[in-house]
Amino acid sequence: MGAQVTFEDRVWQVTGLAGGRVHMVAGDGDSACVLASALVAAPGFAVIGASSAPPVVPVLWETVPLAAQERALSWLRHIREVETGLPGGPGSGVPRPEYNPQAFTLAEREAAKARELAGLGWARVSRSTVQRMRLAYGRQGLWGLVDKRHLRGPSPTGRADERVVAAVLEALRRCRGRRKTTIRQVIELTERIVADTHGPHQVRLPARSSLYRLVKALADPAEPPGSAARTATAAGRAGGPPAALRPAERVQVATAGLGTGAVGEDGTGVTVAVTAALDQASGCVLAAVVHPEQDGPVQLTVLLAEMAVPRPLRPGWPALLEQAHAGGPGRRLMSLPDRIEATAARPAAVPETLVLDHGPAGVTSAHLTVCESLGISLEPAPPRAAGAASGALRTLQVLAGLFTRHAVAARPALTAGQQDRADEADGVYWSMPQLQDLLDEWITGVWHHRSQEQLRHPLLPRAGLTPKEMWQVLLGAAGRVPLPLAGQHYGELLPARRCAVTESGIRLGGRRYDDACLDEHRGRRDRFEVHHHPHDPRQVFIRLPDGQLHAVPWALGEHGLRPFDELLRRRTGIVLAHRAAGGGTAAVEPGGLSVYDAEAEAGQW
Repeated sequence: MGAQVTFEDRVWQVTGLAGGRVHMVAGDGDSACVLASALVAAPGFAVIGASSAPPVVPVLWETVPLAAQERALSWLRHIREVETGLPGGPGSGVPRPEYNPQAFTLAEREAAKARELAGLGWARVSRSTVQRMRLAYGRQGLWGLVDKRHLRGPSPTGRADERVVAAVLEALRRCRGRRKTTIRQVIELTERIVADTHGPHQVRLPARSSLYRLVKALADPAEPPGSAARTATAAGRAGGPPAALRPAERVQVATAGLGTGAVGEDGTGVTVAVTAALDQASGCVLAAVVHPEQDGPVQLTVLLAEMAVPRPLRPGWPALLEQAHAGGPGRRLMSLPDRIEATAARPAAVPETLVLDHGPAGVTSAHLTVCESLGISLEPAPPRAAGAASGALRTLQVLAGLFTRHAVAARPALTAGQQDRADEADGVYWSMPQLQDLLDEWITGVWHHRSQEQLRHPLLPRAGLTPKEMWQVLLGAAGRVPLPLAGQHYGELLPARRCAVTESGIRLGGRRYDDACLDEHRGRRDRFEVHHHPHDPRQVFIRLPDGQLHAVPWALGEHGLRPFDELLRRRTGIVLAHRAAGGGTAAVEPGGLSVYDAEAEAGQW
């Protein structure tokens, strides 16, 4: 509320946030109401400036004693008079002569204020004191003028020497579980530990009565000296993590297997899994990556790129989506314009905390550095009983089961002969990029609009909300929109390696990538930084001497660029030729499996 943003090359001020929509007004009086997810993903969107001083937290202010509140408010009037010449702020009257900013410098006004306060009976107030309070007000507002000594709680150890406190804790640890141990024995053991550690008579010990109180204060109330050691007789019930109340506050990462296979890069069927990042508060899927199950975990930076960068901002995304719609087989849930519009409204944000379910995402020191730079905290999933699944894993398993049904139903109808040959190819039909595109479309058009029992609204406790509805409700309740990353960050977050630029382009994973931007760098001995998506061969970026990442498409021989799905189907048809029965060649085409005569087509293959 009140923030100024840049949208469609104009400056707007946020006047309201309700129902997942941001209400704004421009300087010329025009008003606008934009979906929050579409606003932050719009090209050129930016937040202008920030408040110079953070607001005072009302709860902390209420805990301050009344005398300290009055003292801080008195300092506030004096600081305002030093800075502006008026105790009530600008426009509240005429400044006194000694505080006129036009006649005296800031240092002279501070010195005059120190003399005035000393004359009023304020103790130990000098010019440096006034300056320190003025700077504290500039950093923290009214909270910076509060005497923090009133907020300090009593220490259980008082003013005891830290070395004595450490010795008492060590003595309690050694005596733990001994039934006949007394506090006197703990004190005597403490004296020996201090003498052995620091030498005789090097540390002054407090009186026996003070040591007695110190032992009582540091001992565990549930296990005082002389009590039997507690043993675990049953599985302990660990406290759960705090509930997420804001969008993208806690995002859980989990992996589940899909019930359908896919055609691997060698043309054979592979077992497929999906690693997803689910927002705990709203149930929205911020990222979902399809990958071969035997390839291991998905890298954490790949998940961050998928969840934190809106798809419309990614380089070349509209062209890739149009290409997938033009060449992908099967039935579509929505048309291309409808999907572009729906995807633009799909939530994307930088999470505050990532909860990793038994390490499904590979975490390295480099990944930790990226998370630290983005302000993301990492937490392991809370422990649970053997065989039990976490909430995120159960949700992902339900998602995988429903999507498997959709993938099977979306496959085009095959004839009896085509079905027999499809079974010989392990029954798989989709390529990995096709399956990823199908999953993204299904999540956008079905999952985010499917009611879930665990998503409830206080005003509608008996009606389950959809993840999209819950995201919009929480945006209004939180009063803030989590911001995503810019489009150029997508390539930066992908894994990188060094590659040479040859006359034919870049060789990466048995594929050749070429583009006109590589012309002046061909044949050099330099090796360039290349970022690539491990599970999507279409996403390859190279950093050229200008310091920017440039997208590089996939090329094939002298035929130039061809649709990605067409190339995969041709490659799949060649490999399946060796597996078809009766000398026929099975090739995957947009309409399904087609059979050719092996001898007649040998020359063309």
